[in-house]
Amino acid sequence: MNRKQMKLPELTRGQQAGIGLLVLWSLGWKGASLWRAARDGNRPWFVGLLLVNSAGLLDALYLFRVSPREE
Repeated sequence: MNRKQMKLPELTRGQQAGIGLLVLWSLGWKGASLWRAARDGNRPWFVGLLLVNSAGLLDALYLFRVSPREE
């Protein structure tokens, strides 16, 4: 049986740059939120933040609304 191979569309340089920036943006937020969740001992949030990829939205929510402020 001969399978047809799916061909993915090629990305322009602008699209590649956009994806790269989104990855860097997401990694920055994820690193900061995981660091704080681990330091606060908040295991459920740590696991949730680790497993869910939301382009930094859930991570920012945790940092600015859920986690206690440092003083």
